[in-house]
Amino acid sequence: MLDPYLPLVLMFALAGAFALFSVTAAPYIGPRRYNKAKLDAYECGIEPSPQPVVGGGRMPVAYYLTAMLFILFDIEMVFLYPFAVTADKLGLFGLVEIVLFIATVGFAYVYVWRRGGLDWN
Repeated sequence: MLDPYLPLVLMFALAGAFALFSVTAAPYIGPRRYNKAKLDAYECGIEPSPQPVVGGGRMPVAYYLTAMLFILFDIEMVFLYPFAVTADKLGLFGLVEIVLFIATVGFAYVYVWRRGGLDWN
């Protein structure tokens, strides 16, 4: 009864074993030479500073807003793709559901736009 799921379970077990092996073997296999440059933060070739220049040590919130907006619209695409594949089978019910979904995401987009979340000053 569960035979069709056996390859999937084996693939997850293999992925878990590989991840566990990689994490446990890395300290023994990797180089152990101390290098101060490798321990420093990398800032695109610019000399690292102890604190960010903008905001007296704080990161600008715009970076986090951009990440959250990316996640919002990325999730939208995750839901729109299966609809596009099976749109003819879903009929009117699918059309109504996807219109409601796009309207909900559209309200979120308009809200962010009105609040200035898309403005980079």
